[in-house]
Amino acid sequence: MFTTPRSRIVASALLFVSPMAFANVTEKEVVKNYADLAYAVFDDAYITAQNLQDSIDSLIKQPSEQTLEQAREAWLASRVPYQQSETFRFGNAVVDDWEGQLNAWPLDEGLIDYVAKGYHFELGNDGAQANIIANKLIQVGSNKIDVTNITPELLASLNELAGSEANVATGYHAIEFLLWGQDLHGTQAGAGERPYTDFVVGKECTNGNCDRRGQYLEAASQLLVKDLEWMKAQWDAKEKENYRSQLLNQPAQDGIRKMMFGMGSLSLGELAGERMKVALEANSTEDEHDCFSDNTHNSHYYNELGIYNVFNGSYTRVDGSIVKGASIKDLIMEKDADAAQQISQQFDATRDQIHKLVESAEKNNQHFDQLIASNNKAGHELVNASIQALVKQTESIEKAAAVIGITSLSPDNADHEF
Repeated sequence: MFTTPRSRIVASALLFVSPMAFANVTEKEVVKNYADLAYAVFDDAYITAQNLQDSIDSLIKQPSEQTLEQAREAWLASRVPYQQSETFRFGNAVVDDWEGQLNAWPLDEGLIDYVAKGYHFELGNDGAQANIIANKLIQVGSNKIDVTNITPELLASLNELAGSEANVATGYHAIEFLLWGQDLHGTQAGAGERPYTDFVVGKECTNGNCDRRGQYLEAASQLLVKDLEWMKAQWDAKEKENYRSQLLNQPAQDGIRKMMFGMGSLSLGELAGERMKVALEANSTEDEHDCFSDNTHNSHYYNELGIYNVFNGSYTRVDGSIVKGASIKDLIMEKDADAAQQISQQFDATRDQIHKLVESAEKNNQHFDQLIASNNKAGHELVNASIQALVKQTESIEKAAAVIGITSLSPDNADHEF
């Protein structure tokens, strides 16, 4: 089982030195290496999801504080490669169309299991309190749905139930909620505190329906593994007629545009906007990414590291091996060495700035949900500095595109103004 502590993973990433530039690289070589990076990161996500599934199986078979903690650690480890994969989402429809089943958020957790009285959910969401685990028949609006047998297929069919994006039945965050439970601490220190006895079948079961809770968790983890297996196959050089082959058969500059659009859109609209700006302006823990586990600082950092990886053409796998090759940085270096240095410095500065969120959580016990509290001036300054670093990084990505010869990149800003 992969059990490297998150702090050690972060430290190794920060010690990573960009590879020496590849001389006389071609755009085709850069796109091929991009596909190699994608395969490696999705393969790691698949491997760590399998480890998570094994840990969940152990929890269900022998519920205890130890097996619950091991499952939580496996979930945290699985987030490390997955979050680095999200730069491949934007620009590659095969990833973007698929990722919602794995990473949709925020979610109305009352769809899945018991919640505290008065919990906040999306207004008008008929499924927000359906509680699949407690009921074998749920009613959403005028529709009655048989949920007696909790299977991966059933859960997948319940995503966006009744047309609400807040109805998320599958993926990392559904599993996160089942492992941690609600974080009822608001903007104070502390994550979810679900007891292991929520999975004990029999008289010691807490909060009822422990057998169905285990069935739900097992079905969700099975679907996660299956979905990741499919996606890694899309990037596998040994497979024929998959997405990788389509990408490499397109004009190379189309691939470069996809790479840079993906980097810029994750940097600007998604990470700076949806994942930081929205939560900060609303002082809303409901809009925190990994809200049940208080792992948001790592999610943000590994999103940024994924962007950094693509720029530098290098990815450090969970086993410590490194995949590297021709990069966007190399293309820029050949055309304008001074610009390459300036752009690289901005990437370094942004990565270092986002890592301050990790340092805040691990050294000062100030997690993201505390940083966005309405009365936390220093926290707001730290998050705002991170947002601005991402904006500057996006400007550098657009500059890099122009140097290479790609005009009108227009990364997605998700309708945010910066």
